[in-house]
Amino acid sequence: MAVITSLITQNPIKITQVTDTHLYGKPSGTLLKMNTNETLNHVIELVKQNEEEIDLVLATGDIAQDASEKAYQNFLDTVAKLDAPFRWIPGNHDSAKVMSRIAGGTETGEKTAQLNNWLIILLDSSILGQAHGKLNKTELIFLRSVLRAAEQDETIDHCLLTMHHNPVPGNSAWMRDIGLENGQEFFDIIKMSSKVRCVLYGHIHQELDFKHEGVRCFCTPSTCIQFKPKVTSFSLDRVNPGYRSLQLYADGSIESEVRRVSGEIFEADYNSPGY
Repeated sequence: MAVITSLITQNPIKITQVTDTHLYGKPSGTLLKMNTNETLNHVIELVKQNEEEIDLVLATGDIAQDASEKAYQNFLDTVAKLDAPFRWIPGNHDSAKVMSRIAGGTETGEKTAQLNNWLIILLDSSILGQAHGKLNKTELIFLRSVLRAAEQDETIDHCLLTMHHNPVPGNSAWMRDIGLENGQEFFDIIKMSSKVRCVLYGHIHQELDFKHEGVRCFCTPSTCIQFKPKVTSFSLDRVNPGYRSLQLYADGSIESEVRRVSGEIFEADYNSPGY
């Protein structure tokens, strides 16, 4: 089992999730005409206004659109404004190798963190060059190992799992083939644990909070463009960027809220058939 960083913190534990930032090496970079550096900065300012004493920031993939070292460094410099412990995982637009190199010597790329009686488990669902995701053999072995160890660890009562890709099919027809390829296998594995409380992800640029096979699932909006739910073909939603806050209680209960930037109108190509 991987070495677990343990942090003794407040009750409830306060987690902030940002996802799908799609940054470029140049701050002027745009995704469907939306400046992703600008929108991320707006979201980070919103976090600073609303969140106090953040225990952990989770960045759940598609950090960069161009997978450049400069884009990742821009992200780290921006998130550093929150002055909180931080972990990231790659998405389908990312380079896991570049992220690992940038994070070298820090805790940024660690795959577990224990906060009080909660264990946070970070999974890499990315496949180089593919929009869809999969937990490969190594990642599945890691997941089984960590969950088995957690079952025997009296200091761990609850587990939060996070990855980039949606392990449950998206709610729009065009999303059918871009989610986690082995989502059912993932849920079959986590059934072995009595301690898994929720799964947290991004990728489909929407706000979702539901239960699947008894496990609470959260999807979080992007810090840039948003995907319209329940449509047949790709379409952008006209709602603003945001982030998710979670409060994890010692009894295993979870409170969560999505907050979006207000008072700003961001340019985007709302007629685009894809990206």
